[in-house]
Amino acid sequence: MTSPEPGSRAVPHKAAISRTPSYIQFAPRRAMASFENLVALANHQERLREARRIVWRERGEPAVELEDLWECMEHAGRGGLRAAAIAFALRASVNLVLATIRMGKVPKNMRLSLIQHAIFGKDSFRFAAMLGSFVTVYKATLNALPILLPVSERAGLPSPFEDGDEDIEAPLTPFEVPLPARQPRLSLSAQAHQVWVRKKTRRWHSMFAGALAGGLAVMFEKRSRRVVIAQQLFVRGLQGSYNAFTSKHGFHLPNGEVLMFCLCSTQIVYGLFARPETLPRSYTAWLTTASGAPSNAIKMVQDMNKTGTFDVQDINTILSRKDIIPPNQVTLLARRALAANSPPDFGPYPPCSAVHPWVESCTHVPLPRFVTVFKWAFPIYGALHFVPMILFKRHAFFKDPLHKLGRAGWATIRSSAFLATFIATFQTWVCFKHYLYRMLSSQTLVKLPQKFIDFFVSKYSYGLGGLFGALSLFVEEKRRRGELAMYVLPKGMESAWLTARGKGWVFQTGQFGEMILTAIGMSMVMSIYQNDPQHLSGLVRRMLYQFIGPN
Repeated sequence: MTSPEPGSRAVPHKAAISRTPSYIQFAPRRAMASFENLVALANHQERLREARRIVWRERGEPAVELEDLWECMEHAGRGGLRAAAIAFALRASVNLVLATIRMGKVPKNMRLSLIQHAIFGKDSFRFAAMLGSFVTVYKATLNALPILLPVSERAGLPSPFEDGDEDIEAPLTPFEVPLPARQPRLSLSAQAHQVWVRKKTRRWHSMFAGALAGGLAVMFEKRSRRVVIAQQLFVRGLQGSYNAFTSKHGFHLPNGEVLMFCLCSTQIVYGLFARPETLPRSYTAWLTTASGAPSNAIKMVQDMNKTGTFDVQDINTILSRKDIIPPNQVTLLARRALAANSPPDFGPYPPCSAVHPWVESCTHVPLPRFVTVFKWAFPIYGALHFVPMILFKRHAFFKDPLHKLGRAGWATIRSSAFLATFIATFQTWVCFKHYLYRMLSSQTLVKLPQKFIDFFVSKYSYGLGGLFGALSLFVEEKRRRGELAMYVLPKGMESAWLTARGKGWVFQTGQFGEMILTAIGMSMVMSIYQNDPQHLSGLVRRMLYQFIGPN
């Protein structure tokens, strides 16, 4: 081991000086490959987003600024083609699912034709033409009117265009702005749309565009479907207009949906027993099945309300039932003999033994009828509550399946109990009004007007039973009461209109009635959608936004 020489000085170690090299550094090949993969992945994700926008419009899309009529036509044409393509795909998909369900009953050599017809049949093209033409005409008209008839800026048109999930802070604190001057907190896209509506349009623009587009577009569909479409659009327009009116004037009708359901049920039940031609055949058949009574008994009631007579063959059909009991059989044989006399005696009303031939006493009918209807309705409402939950709320369902299943099960029980209570209440009223008629006709203590007594066996007494039965809506969950009221409203309005037309109280609409009703309905719907969309139901608002967008 050597030692340092004496007299030599130790040189201190100098720290390395770091500096940026003057030459270009290249990353390793592996790092470059990773970077290129990230770029490719980002480009792929961007292309997927662009493709998704073609089919599904993202929330918060700003209104399109259009400067001339050519841009309006181009914008409307693109929107119409997009809507037509989506509508064609939706209708073809639904038809394909229905065809698949029927596949087992179709011979093998016809299955390919069935699938081809399901996808490329007239229904798919009609549906595509209807929605495509509506979007084209509406967009062209709505955006052309401000160009042809420019308006000056105006203030104060509340239009929260979307749900308040993306709200921004407006004033810093509530104390910095006087109470009358406070404005609702709106998202950026909602504010942009509000500015566009305030600057460019008037309310009548969307009303006129909706009426014109709706009236023309519905003519592409079959006439049998035009009635249903017109009814639904008119009802949704009434719903949005009512919500806007009550919100503006601070008016609220407690249990308004129950009141509407009662009025519509009164008309529907009256139509079923007195004017069955005012209701669709499929709906009449469903009501007959839900009632649990023999169809021949309902036919006897209808004939009695129309002509004061009934077909003896209906009694023979009821007599041939296996579940009829001997006391009811004796009663029906006696009524048949009276009806076959000369002159015939049909009585003031059909016998209760024809309505419930398996039970003699009317007091023993309601509870078994409730149980029967409940069992019949349970699988129907079970499908309505369970299937949408599993299909459209999968994440929430798998996150807490027991809670969701419990809620769906309880909702199914309530819905089934609602329908069973309705039928049992109406059945109780039918038997009870016959008892009242017999009691009031035989008593001598109080002199009552004969018209009042005859009311209990008149055709209008059945409508009153529908009113009493409709009170069972309180059994249903509160959030579903409005949906049920919206379901029966078109049927009730159609029956009331046809009844009034048969009495000569209203005018004939001819072959353009569906077009006129659709035009009125879409005028209301599009006015609310464009100016106060928060007053439309969430489903209607989202559907319109996907097909039409802000403008």
